[in-house]
Amino acid sequence: MNDLDRAARALLRLPPSCGPVRLVAVDGHAGSGKSTLAARLSAALGDAPVLHLDDLATHEELFAWTGRLREQVLEPLSRGETACYRPYDWRLRRFGEARELPPAPVVLVEGVGAGRRVVRPFLAWLLWMERGAGDSWARGRRRDGPEQASFWDGWTVAETRHFTEDPSRPFADTLVQECEEGYDWIPGPSATAGAHQIITHSDGFLSVI
Repeated sequence: MNDLDRAARALLRLPPSCGPVRLVAVDGHAGSGKSTLAARLSAALGDAPVLHLDDLATHEELFAWTGRLREQVLEPLSRGETACYRPYDWRLRRFGEARELPPAPVVLVEGVGAGRRVVRPFLAWLLWMERGAGDSWARGRRRDGPEQASFWDGWTVAETRHFTEDPSRPFADTLVQECEEGYDWIPGPSATAGAHQIITHSDGFLSVI
């Protein structure tokens, strides 16, 4: 069993946090590898639904998407209902056709700010991609190419402001560090031993107690 399978098993053992759903956030700097981790975790969980926060943000509202998240996603899931949201088209600069997000046992929400203050009460677990801002942004710029340079210039300012005002990493349950093969799973700042701890870290993996 690999590290992602172990993590998936552990997450499935968590108590539900948003109605019947175990809502798991994957946060970190832009370009840190959040989308890749979420996709791999989704596969390990049997194609668990993934909400990409890029679908809720817009050019004008890079971080002012909390109202849409609450109304379109969190509130329906908390009632055990299928959520329905309209993903933003970054090329056409408008919202597209409605997309459903079912109340699966685990739903992953990934994106910068996934572990922000207003979201944390709904989370079963918060994962933070442990890669520095500068390294992450350089990777993102290489990925997106020179045509997106001006967007990245504005983004780095906005992201820095967001995490200064509303940091996620101090509240992370697990820090996830990409390595040559798989990931290292490191106890996060909020991980404390105690009667209510569901996931512990041993032998470099998540394990259930």
